[in-house]
Amino acid sequence: MPNRTTDILFQLIKSLEKAEKRHFKLYIKRSSGNENLKIVRLFDVVDKLNEYDEKILLKKMEGVTKPQLANLKTHLYKQILASLRLLKSADSMDLQLNEQFDYAHILYKKGLFMQSLRIIDRAREIAKVNQKFYFLPQLIALEKRIEGLHITRHIQHRADTLSTEANDVNMHIDKVTRLSNLALQLFSWFVQNGHARDEYDEKDIRKFMTQNLPSGAWKETGFYERMYLYQSYTWYAFIRQDFLQYYRYTQKLVNLFDEQPLMKRVETSHHIKAMHYLLNAHFDLRNHRGFEKTLRQFEQLAQTDRVRDHDNFRMQAFIYTSQARINQHFMRGTFKDGLTIIPSIEKELTEYDLFLDSHRVLVLNYKFAMMYFGSGEYNTCIDYLQKIINDNTNLRYDLQCYARVLHLMAHYELGNDMLMESLSKSVYRFMAKMKNLTAVEEAMFKFLRQSIPLSPRQLKPEFEKLLNTIKHLENDRFQTRSFAYIDIISWVESKVYNKPMAAVIHEKYVGSKRRK
Repeated sequence: MPNRTTDILFQLIKSLEKAEKRHFKLYIKRSSGNENLKIVRLFDVVDKLNEYDEKILLKKMEGVTKPQLANLKTHLYKQILASLRLLKSADSMDLQLNEQFDYAHILYKKGLFMQSLRIIDRAREIAKVNQKFYFLPQLIALEKRIEGLHITRHIQHRADTLSTEANDVNMHIDKVTRLSNLALQLFSWFVQNGHARDEYDEKDIRKFMTQNLPSGAWKETGFYERMYLYQSYTWYAFIRQDFLQYYRYTQKLVNLFDEQPLMKRVETSHHIKAMHYLLNAHFDLRNHRGFEKTLRQFEQLAQTDRVRDHDNFRMQAFIYTSQARINQHFMRGTFKDGLTIIPSIEKELTEYDLFLDSHRVLVLNYKFAMMYFGSGEYNTCIDYLQKIINDNTNLRYDLQCYARVLHLMAHYELGNDMLMESLSKSVYRFMAKMKNLTAVEEAMFKFLRQSIPLSPRQLKPEFEKLLNTIKHLENDRFQTRSFAYIDIISWVESKVYNKPMAAVIHEKYVGSKRRK
């Protein structure tokens, strides 16, 4: 069976662009003087494979045994990385600093201590300007080794300074590490669980935040301390569904980059995520103008050379702009128009297949399903939901739950009455097991069970009762989770007022624009 995802050499070669492949060939030619090296043959063979299959590879690499192939693959992998390091060093501050450290270390080994110290000084200044404080300890350690083992003219002045600097840097790194740990753990909590489901979840997340937030965190003024602090509060608010606070901290995060423009280049990935969070905040608050303004800014960022020329940034921007454009159609109720962008997104998803994490794919599949549901194409909606329901990665239990609810609603729209009773019981049991049932879903399940034998004339009063019930739950924070995943209110209103769901949402959108 071909294995497309686990062979690291195959993944690496398939990630290379034309310029990177050309540079690798030139690099090998310069370093060996022999264009017919076995690793070049191996590179060409792997590059032409659509799927990784070792049997095919051995057939094409005549005269190479399986153990030899393993060694060749290891050697080729290292050579590609060495080639990429040369090609990418000018574009990466981390690679440049590592290069300077390597030079300083080589000069130290050669006994050229003063030259080594000059490079260390230069690298230290570059690291400080770009706030790469985590890089300073190894520079300080090398300088301390030189000053401690060899007599230089610096020793009288540098001993105390180096000791103080080392302590200050370690304290700074400790603060940043603790805050970044907190942000990461809160993000992990959300990926596993979704939003807080009840008071118990709320209590747990509050307790976790209280216990892990470093004392004095709000007094810190450094870029990284503030960035991770705002990220932590962004996730804390999002998990608790405090969308106003979520907006405030995402805006603080974006403002932080605007205050220090240099960091947009140094931490491009975090800048992209900050814009993504702000877009989500505008979406959750249905702040149409803020969303449209931020989306324009984000699309401009995605077109910059810095993002387009970097594989990771380009893929990241593609995922987040795709989500944002879909969300914009949700906000406007323009589901039919939104269907036109799905093929191009899926095409790029196929191209990025080797590098995308399952979480992002699950989210996009859910959004595709919602787009088809809003357009009235319920069978296609079900096809996308099946991809989520059949997923076994154990990510996003919340998506698993609401995919099943939407799946049930799609079958209801299709008039599959024979399925409704057993399917509703199955979904109810699953959500109860996941502790994801809210009063909104309880009301929905009750309605769906009771509505099966009713005539169209009898249905309307029942829809009106359902609308009245869930409308009263709209301002309950622990119930709003349902509305964040599925616009149940607009769906029920479409039945009460005998209009398409898309028309109901669009009227709300037009009305909100007029009020503003």
